[in-house]
Parts: sequence; C-alpha cells; structure tokens
Amino acid sequence: MELLKILESKTKIRFQDCDPFNHLNNAAYFNYLINAREDQIIDNYNLDIYEHGKETGKSWVVSTHQIAYIKPATLMEVVTITSQLINYGNKNLLVEIRMYNESKTELKAVMWSSFVYFNLLKLTSAQHSEELLILFEQVKLPVDEVNFEERIKAIRFQKV
Repeated sequence: MELLKILESKTKIRFQDCDPFNHLNNAAYFNYLINAREDQIIDNYNLDIYEHGKETGKSWVVSTHQIAYIKPATLMEVVTITSQLINYGNKNLLVEIRMYNESKTELKAVMWSSFVYFNLLKLTSAQHSEELLILFEQVKLPVDEVNFEERIKAIRFQKV
C-alpha cells in the first residue's frame, strides 16, 4: 500500500485562541499546525512521536519555524490543514504545513518547520534509524523552491 505524501485534516478555530478581532492569534497558528501534523502522522504512518520517544529515547525537537500569514483564520471557522515532508537528512526533517479554509479555496498560512532528531537521554542530536529513513523516502514530496521566501512568493502567485 502506497503511503500518502500530503496529509490532511480539519479543525475548528476556538475562542481562546483568538485575538480581540476574532482572528486566530499569530502565536496560536503554531499549535494548530503542529498539532495537526502530529495527528496526521499517527493516523497515516502509525508514527506516534511520543510513543517513539518512550520506546527509543529519541524524538524530534523543533530547530526553526518560518511562517507566512496570508489570510486570517476566524473564530469558529473550520480549517483544513495539509502537511508534507519536503526534505530530510540523517538527523533532520523539513516539513511544510498549510492552513486553508475548509474547502481549500483560500490559503491562510504556510509554515516550514525544521526538526532535529534528538537523543533525550544523552541530550544530543541523533541519527535516524534505517527504518525511519525508508519511511521518509517513501513519503517525501519536495517543492521546487529552495527557500521559504521563494516558496511564499510562488504560492502567492498560484491559484489555490
């Protein structure tokens, strides 16, 4: 069975995460996007990063986030969040996560997150196992752009 390369889920924007204008607070985007990705990889790849951490003593930590806010997400709006692994290495991952309106006709935000595989016991970076590298190769879906600014520029000129 072929694994999906673009993962997708829906969620509702909640009151406690909004600013006085009923827009999703800029800092809250990170939680919505990362939580969606975590759920998606459990549902689609059977990879629970917390169980993985307990079993192996290793997990991923964020090294950088880059985010572009395109259109506001609003109170009680249902949004669709998609994600894909766009690159990986022996010790790192680069994931793109996008937030759209429910029907995916309006892009709201794009985030690139870099993760480092980390040995939680030794407090140092670690090498991905062969099993993980095989999974990453199966699901990687690169984008044409080599940096975030180019990617956002290209996305802004695309029809969603």
